[in-house]
Amino acid sequence: LPIYMISRRELISQGIGLMAATAVTRSFVAQSVVGQAKFVASPVDPMQLVNPQFRALLQSIVGPDSPPTEWTTAILPQMREGSKGLAQPLLPAPAVVKRMIPGPKGAPDVPLYITGATAGASKPAVLHIHGGGYIAGSAADSRRDIQELAANHDCVAITVDYRLAPETPFPGSLEDNYTALLWMYTNAAELGIDRSRIAIKGESAGGGHAAALAIAARDRGEVPLCLQVLIYPMLDDRTGSTMPVPPYIGHYIWTAASNRFGWTSLLGKPAGSTQPPAGSVPARVENLAGLPPAWIGVGSVDLFANEDVEYGRRLLQAGVSTELHLVPGGYHGFDLFVPQAPLSVAFTEGWNAALSRAFAART
Repeated sequence: LPIYMISRRELISQGIGLMAATAVTRSFVAQSVVGQAKFVASPVDPMQLVNPQFRALLQSIVGPDSPPTEWTTAILPQMREGSKGLAQPLLPAPAVVKRMIPGPKGAPDVPLYITGATAGASKPAVLHIHGGGYIAGSAADSRRDIQELAANHDCVAITVDYRLAPETPFPGSLEDNYTALLWMYTNAAELGIDRSRIAIKGESAGGGHAAALAIAARDRGEVPLCLQVLIYPMLDDRTGSTMPVPPYIGHYIWTAASNRFGWTSLLGKPAGSTQPPAGSVPARVENLAGLPPAWIGVGSVDLFANEDVEYGRRLLQAGVSTELHLVPGGYHGFDLFVPQAPLSVAFTEGWNAALSRAFAART
């Protein structure tokens, strides 16, 4: 099989720091889980469950003797600093414009990056929310992404620079994202947006933010959404805390330990605690009826595989049109690490096709 490569610059620009990739270990013993029995040692080699299309790149950055490293408050500044200035080069067009909009009550202004806006037009629109475990990442690193969205779908594409945890716990980031969405809707004529064709999209923690935003938009009844694109979304704080996972799931890139830190940072209380803040954990929202159609995609060895499949099942049970893509042997961010692999290409084509269908259905 050919080896598909992606540069370190591209990896970090997507919010997946190389340090996080090398922070895994080849141990087959699961980490201890608060309040739950440990998984026993497994004879399954996690690398053998990785699809051959994605395996060579992973093996080149993850050695058998890599020391175990966990995301912590102490190393967070270093992780954030390491991603600065490493965004993908921008395309010549369409132009990306930074704009500051008034923030939620009592909060700072919210930075947005906007492309494809044409006053007086009637284009579909996408609000993009970046990933980073709720604790890292920047909208500036997603400018190339929104350029591609705008070019591929002839749409207005906006990415929002929400406040990060743990400095800003929930609901700060949700309110920033909702402020951006409501601003898009309110200023649709200025931006050239068709209000009936607004979608939201996010990857990893951005997918979790998008799912929470869809729930908030439904509950507040101000902005209708035509689609939520959830790419390996981070949906359930119980994964890796009160709900243990097998040691060969989530073994690479984003681990159970990192998940506990990310969720604890967002919630301001330990991941898996009883009664998290209302609306903070999409998987723990009881009523999913009335949400916009969803496209959910995840790899089968991603830490989020089970929670994403379960969320898709619950959406279907609630009467929400849902498309679910489970990629065999895909680890977290496989499509960014190996974008030219056939399975990655099909994955990307899948969510783009869903966007095209959602936009065409309302023309």
